[in-house]
Amino acid sequence: MKVGVSNLRLKFAGAPSLLFEDLSLHIEEGEKVLFLGPSGCGKSTLLQVLAGLIPNAVPVPMKADETVICESTGVVFQDPDAQFCMPYVDEEIAFVLENRAVLQEEMKGLIQFYLKKVGLSFQNPHIEISTLSQGMKQRLAIASMIALEPEVIMLDEPTALLDPEGTSEVWSTIKKIEAKQTMIIVEHKIDEIIDFVDRIVLFNSEGAIIADTDPSTMFSFYKHKLKEYGIWYPEVWEEHMKEIASLQGTRRGKEVLSVTNLKGYRGKNPKIEVPSITVCEGEWVAITGENGAGKSSLLLSLMNVMKTSGEKKVSNNVLKTVHDSRNQLAFVFQNPELQFITNSVYEELAYSLKMMNDSNVDEKVTAWLTSYQLEHVKSLHPYQLSTGQKRRLSVGTALFGSQPVLLLDEPTFGQDAQNTFQLLQLFEELRAKGMIIIMVTHDEKIVKHYATRQWVIEEGLLVSDRNLERVVEGNAHAMDS
Repeated sequence: MKVGVSNLRLKFAGAPSLLFEDLSLHIEEGEKVLFLGPSGCGKSTLLQVLAGLIPNAVPVPMKADETVICESTGVVFQDPDAQFCMPYVDEEIAFVLENRAVLQEEMKGLIQFYLKKVGLSFQNPHIEISTLSQGMKQRLAIASMIALEPEVIMLDEPTALLDPEGTSEVWSTIKKIEAKQTMIIVEHKIDEIIDFVDRIVLFNSEGAIIADTDPSTMFSFYKHKLKEYGIWYPEVWEEHMKEIASLQGTRRGKEVLSVTNLKGYRGKNPKIEVPSITVCEGEWVAITGENGAGKSSLLLSLMNVMKTSGEKKVSNNVLKTVHDSRNQLAFVFQNPELQFITNSVYEELAYSLKMMNDSNVDEKVTAWLTSYQLEHVKSLHPYQLSTGQKRRLSVGTALFGSQPVLLLDEPTFGQDAQNTFQLLQLFEELRAKGMIIIMVTHDEKIVKHYATRQWVIEEGLLVSDRNLERVVEGNAHAMDS
């Protein structure tokens, strides 16, 4: 099934210029096409145009000489919560099967079949979607899309919230889909799909197509463009570690954060349990574990967003309420939209500074906007940003306080290489000054090259706490403590 668009012109309300200007792209039946480009260049927007969502479901002003849309199209969005129609897991897939006119007596077996295809296993799938981790939600979204059996599949960073094992599992499932299936993919984590796609379309930051070719040619002849636009490509981590100055060694200062017999509850049962631990100035703690293990629940417990028992202290200040935690802990949510409270990017960054009666609001906000490629969208509502732009904004809003501890829940999700490394370097600078960095991440390279300590969560329990010797150009090893 061929899909495409000719001479596309599109502009978001409040944006200073067109996102696409006379862009033309056509995809033939059975092609597997990967969109690459810097965060905010319009990859997800183009996907929605080709799916027919823009302008039919999402009223964005656009013009095109021709659009070819397939009626049987399955889309997996960056944010799984944006596409669920039903409150329960089994009902979500049943809704799809009903649209396919599947007999009710066949549904129970098919629901379990599609869940298992993406690595989800429930004794009883009639559970609330809201209780799932973000990674589990993403698997459910993919299962629902596969259950639709569409002619064209469009995937917008489908594995961004998954652990490495889950990423491999899901891509293995997707690769087994019928060869004739037309597929368009937006993805930053490309290692799993380089050998799968037929064609890569490269965009610049203004949404113009710079190259449209096969993977071998792209990585051979356009590598300089990938580096220029800060896009992920094979060996980019190795090159990054050679280019930056050697990371400073672990600087363990005085004890700042202490936790004693912490339990975080949803309902009657604890979702996370942590024994007595302490964290000192200058430590970078990476929290790892499978999707649904309880990593985000640990951060939410520290923030008192979840009901907790046990004791939490920062610099001898006991954290009993959300207000107590907010004064001592800066927090970046996994879903950045949960943090936004104003109507523009500029005001979002300025809010905390104004609350602190800072005299240099405009100077500080402008500096952040410029450094993190958000200056051109400063007048937009935060919800109008791409996922990567939202993430950078959420980090910025958290960092304008003076808290000694920074909690980060997957802060590099949805980021291109340039912004990922820029954020990591910012966190490293803060750590070198004594701030504690506690980061939930699935990225093994971040753990290897930046973390000084690793907490492993399994089934709601902190099962491992070890010191790490950072690997700079492959010189060091991890050591159990």
